[in-house]
Amino acid sequence: MTEGPQQFTVSHLRPDSFKADGLRPYAEYRDLGVSAATHGGVQAHVIRHAPGFKPEQRQSARHFHDVQFQMVYVLKGWIKTEFEGHGVQEFRAGSSWVQPSGIKHKVLETSEDMELLEIIMPAEFRTVDVE
Repeated sequence: MTEGPQQFTVSHLRPDSFKADGLRPYAEYRDLGVSAATHGGVQAHVIRHAPGFKPEQRQSARHFHDVQFQMVYVLKGWIKTEFEGHGVQEFRAGSSWVQPSGIKHKVLETSEDMELLEIIMPAEFRTVDVE
């Protein structure tokens, strides 16, 4: 964690909660306020598709994240991802995974209604494309 005590925070879903200002252009992110509450120690957001992107445009290059911790939980729909050393994995609503720092992976396919909860430490981290 970073300097200072954690702060109480609440995040309510609103029509304008999702922003297209995150890592991937084909995704919208709903910041849950955890980064501000933990002074950058933890990021928690909900990810869904941005409108107007075809299925073949909702794939990522092979990449990895330089993080201390990353966990993803599927809220709705499904996502198919390939992980270095673990092959192709398909996750459906209710599935979760911990993604170790440095593991190379690639999003292959997703459902139109996909929503993910992602928790990452620290809030600011490096992503490296390797493809």
